Amino acid sequence: MANKGPSYGMSREVQSKIEKKYDEELEERLGGWIIVQCGPDVGRPDRGRLGFQVWLKNGVILSKLVNSLYPDGSKPVKVPENPPSMVFKQMEQVAQFLKAAEDYGVIKTDMFQTVDLFEGKDMAAVQRTLMALGSLAVTKNDGHYRGDPNWFMKKAQEHKREFTESQLQEGKHVIGLQMGTNRGASQAGMTGYGRPRQIIS
Repeated sequence: MANKGPSYGMSREVQSKIEKKYDEELEERLGGWIIVQCGPDVGRPDRGRLGFQVWLKNGVILSKLVNSLYPDGSKPVKVPENPPSMVFKQMEQVAQFLKAAEDYGVIKTDMFQTVDLFEGKDMAAVQRTLMALGSLAVTKNDGHYRGDPNWFMKKAQEHKREFTESQLQEGKHVIGLQMGTNRGASQAGMTGYGRPRQIIS
């Protein structure tokens, strides 16, 4: 990774706006969930954006997190015994987490880019991905989620309705009000647009 100096002008303003989106209360909740979901051996992050980034940076904890949402025998990410020390291996581990999270159901717009985490460019995006993953885990309710279900919002689910043939036929005879009604106001006495009303004395 190239060592980047401080940003100035417009770049600094943009980076400042991105950093303001980071939520420290959410960091605490997400950290708590990761510890409950993966077990206490993952440790605890230092408080603040930088501490959260350093904790997740090598991708091992993220990989353990996504693996814990799958049943034994079908873990999507291989977690190395020793955390990777080389930069490209760490980034590769984060990329594997992102692929597994997408396969789990997290939509692309909720995903962070590897550099967002690795260089700390947009830690709010990392929080957004973890929130989406937690929400999906709560919604699936397949027994693999550990923690308080109130930590995450349940996603809306499809509610399919089945109608009998006679109910469908009945519905064809009902005129919805958005189609207009044949009661009440009428167009009697109206003329075409732009023509004056004919008054005969």
